[in-house]
Amino acid sequence: METVMGPDSKEERIERMVALYQLPLLRLCIMYLHDEELAKDAVQETFIKAYRNLDSFRADATEKTWLTRIAINTCKNLHRSGWFRHMDRAVTPDMITDRPAPARQEDDDLTTEIMNLPVKLREVALLCWLQGMTYEETAEALGISRQAVGGRLNRARNKLRFAMEGSDHHDLA
Repeated sequence: METVMGPDSKEERIERMVALYQLPLLRLCIMYLHDEELAKDAVQETFIKAYRNLDSFRADATEKTWLTRIAINTCKNLHRSGWFRHMDRAVTPDMITDRPAPARQEDDDLTTEIMNLPVKLREVALLCWLQGMTYEETAEALGISRQAVGGRLNRARNKLRFAMEGSDHHDLA
């Protein structure tokens, strides 16, 4: 006898999540890890972990926030591994996939500077500015307060403003 899955089967839910969030998570992981292939592995591991834990997902957070937190933790685990420190992780803005149009040079410069921020500042910048997450979603994804998100974004903005001072294009609203 064949088992018939309902419309919200575990497999269908994870397939929908992959379709919706694979590309944004890949961008996040590339910028976090500075290595495209390692980022692909991290995204794959993120969805494997999500699939294994889907039954325990209580929807206290949005799927996007939940997956983002899993992806960040996966990247942190990869970052801590011994061999990671010995790899050349030079990443360029061109490595960030699916760019809608050729970027202006100042956009590439800003993206490069964001990738060079300290990890805690880079995390909030990536989630708020590049992933479009709210302060609340970012706070939940990182396990910090909303106020900490705001403070880190302010510090990131100041560091970026300082780094971009030599450029004619450094308006970081």
